[in-house]
Amino acid sequence: MPESAHCGENADQELASLAKALGHPARVQIIRFLVSRNSCMCGDIVEHLPLAQSTVSQHLKTLKEAGLIRGVINGPRVCYCVEPTALERFKHLVAGL
Repeated sequence: MPESAHCGENADQELASLAKALGHPARVQIIRFLVSRNSCMCGDIVEHLPLAQSTVSQHLKTLKEAGLIRGVINGPRVCYCVEPTALERFKHLVAGL
């Protein structure tokens, strides 16, 4: 990837946005959990974390808005998974610091 892809104002904005989305320990735990499972239902995440379902849902919303995860409606539930390109981009941007 060219040097300009991980430096400059746009890259700084992108890194700050992704870092902000990962700026809470529960959201980091959610990402780790999803990476380890490849995908899972929201209920699985709630069972894994010592947080209320509504709190987990808010963290999932933040991660989804940042593009770090995606959710697919599966009947009455939503199946979440990591967005691998966004996670790789975040790693690349951090490596460029």
